[in-house]
Amino acid sequence: MENIVLSIHLILTLCLIGAVLLQRSEGGGLGMGGGDGAVSGRGAANAMTKLTWMLAIGFLITSVALTIIAAKNAGEGSVLDRLGLNTPVSATSTLTPDLGNVVLTPPSATDAPTAPPASE
Repeated sequence: MENIVLSIHLILTLCLIGAVLLQRSEGGGLGMGGGDGAVSGRGAANAMTKLTWMLAIGFLITSVALTIIAAKNAGEGSVLDRLGLNTPVSATSTLTPDLGNVVLTPPSATDAPTAPPASE
């Protein structure tokens, strides 16, 4: 079912791109283009505009349908569950690393760096 809706979605996308590119530029956005509709209101929608609206509505419907199908297929698990990383990480293990048998001793007074020689 998902493949069928996805195929329809892709066909609608290509048709919508083509319909938008084939429309006549009205030039309202940048102030260029023909001036026949500048004074009067916008005329009735022609066939190309109606086709563009129908394709856009179909595009939105298939987008919502694909979202619903993807949500149903997702289930309860996360992406990490699907990868097989089922080892939980506790908060304390990330804050304190496991050093094994290493013994940490505080630095002694002899470990202090020497002072640089005084300049004359």
